[in-house]
Amino acid sequence: MITSDNNTILQETIVHHVGNKASSEGMLLSAAPLDVSSEVNELLLRYFLSPFKGQEYYNLQRESDAATPSVVYGCMCAIFDNPDALTEQSAVLAKYLYEQATGAKVKGGDFFVAYLKNCLIDGETLDAVGLFKSENQEAFLKIFPRGERFDVSADNGININKLDRGCLVFNTERENGFLTAIAGCSRSISEEQYWTDSFLNAIQRKDDFFRTQQAISLCKNFVTQRLPETFEVTKADQADMLNKSVTFFKENDSFDVDEFAQEVITDPEAIKSFKSYKHEFDRDSDDKLPERFDISEAAVKRQARALKSVIKLDKNFHIYVHGQREYIVRGYDDKTGMHFYQLFFKEEE
Repeated sequence: MITSDNNTILQETIVHHVGNKASSEGMLLSAAPLDVSSEVNELLLRYFLSPFKGQEYYNLQRESDAATPSVVYGCMCAIFDNPDALTEQSAVLAKYLYEQATGAKVKGGDFFVAYLKNCLIDGETLDAVGLFKSENQEAFLKIFPRGERFDVSADNGININKLDRGCLVFNTERENGFLTAIAGCSRSISEEQYWTDSFLNAIQRKDDFFRTQQAISLCKNFVTQRLPETFEVTKADQADMLNKSVTFFKENDSFDVDEFAQEVITDPEAIKSFKSYKHEFDRDSDDKLPERFDISEAAVKRQARALKSVIKLDKNFHIYVHGQREYIVRGYDDKTGMHFYQLFFKEEE
């Protein structure tokens, strides 16, 4: 997790304006970094760092393809080797960002490139380069005294509590594409492709957060897709297994395939099916899920909703199942020709 403290220094910031290339909006490149007061500098620091609260990290790909070096990765190398090159390299980055702005929904905006010293990330102090793009301005009112009364004026500006899109590239793990964090208030699929894929050319870092996400996805898909294809299971059975999966991820420090199968799936034939499903998952995936790894608590908090246990009955009822599978009984009523569930409970709230 990235922590902003009094030791973090915003050493230098330069701003360019990058429009939408498809609309021929053009660019406006600045020739020099910002010259701002310490107060504005502090506000910029808050604007840049406050959105980075998670533990999902990325790496910049060192090559765009087999023959073309990644532009952003190359610029990061140049800046970390010589921080005085920030202005020159920021222009390269702005021009490259403009080349990616070909989608109809991509908005033009102010593109900030900043050099930050002494950033604290997961207990380690590192320098970083920040890339930020502000696309949306908001109206604000300014009240000021005039003699014995007050006047008000209106203007448009950046809301420092809403970063549209940004990333921090840390000066570590260069050989793997630098440790990178990505944040933003608006992250639709098209924006993700424009910023994360086309511009940054970034992929999710293969760490415990990533592996925990993989494992949760694997378990969910097995329970909701493969299990009912192979065995006679009710929605209540599936809900019970999803609840047990959530409990396993929350109560254990590490994920072990055999341990998970024995504790959650239990049935020998279903365990065989699960391991076969994992083999198919590994075969079809670029990143094989290890047999054992440490569970990321942050990833579990983020992904637990994916394992939500809900039984949907036509368009009339949803049953949220949190446990006690034995208190749910499924039946069939001959008179109405309809299925039903019986729910047993001690108290009604």
